[in-house]
Amino acid sequence: MTELYDLHCHSTASDGALSPAELVQRAHQQGVTSLALTDHDTTAGLPEAQLRAAATGIKLIAGIELSTNWQDKCFHIVGLGIDPAYAPLAEATLMLQGIRLERAQKIALKLEKKRISGAFEAVKKAAGEGMITRTHFADFLISQNHVSTQQEAFDRYLAKGKSAYVPTSWAELELAISWITGSGGVAVLAHPLRYKLTANWMKRLLAVFKDAGGQGIEVITSRMNADEIQVVSNYATQFKLAGSMGSDFHNAVNQWVELGRLSPLPKNIKPVWELLG
Repeated sequence: MTELYDLHCHSTASDGALSPAELVQRAHQQGVTSLALTDHDTTAGLPEAQLRAAATGIKLIAGIELSTNWQDKCFHIVGLGIDPAYAPLAEATLMLQGIRLERAQKIALKLEKKRISGAFEAVKKAAGEGMITRTHFADFLISQNHVSTQQEAFDRYLAKGKSAYVPTSWAELELAISWITGSGGVAVLAHPLRYKLTANWMKRLLAVFKDAGGQGIEVITSRMNADEIQVVSNYATQFKLAGSMGSDFHNAVNQWVELGRLSPLPKNIKPVWELLG
């Protein structure tokens, strides 16, 4: 059987549309053989996902996507093969949940000033026991007919510099990596081209990332073209980082982002799964 890896996706434990069990089932239907559930700043969905994975035969890799700060910029670090019970990581997820709750309250207040009321109660209900993210606010704005798409919600209200944007202090990059590696996991820089860094800035980031214990970089994500894959492959080679691949799937609305629908990892790049136990 051909192995198919998808090492970056989200469930209702953070800002995904499918429950952990539904997500695993969809991955199985798409031919994925190894799946990492990497919800934002939480591991709450892993037990449910593991039960469905055992029933479908998928190998579930315990994961997380941590929000971090470096040089006043936000970067996402995926942890693969983590131990969710590792005390510093478990405590960090509680801290990050508090940060997200406080941010949500501030976003809602900013929307109130725009005469858009009821946001906090709506997103809190939508998130349930999961993390509140800006995607929940985007969905609320759609439901109230203020925008027609999630992208429009970010462009008009939620993105940096917009009226409801709230700057947030996340965990420091090096500290977040230590939580992942301390738990026995592998730290991977998520979707590196999304940060729109110059080559010099990217090299500075990767040097710090590597020195802090980072071991991987997402070489393959959804919708990447051949030139973009080559750019990230070059960074992986230069900094001796293993290559990861993940769809960053959130929901079925975006037809271009689907579980397992990924370009193959270049043959000259060491696969990150070779680092996992």
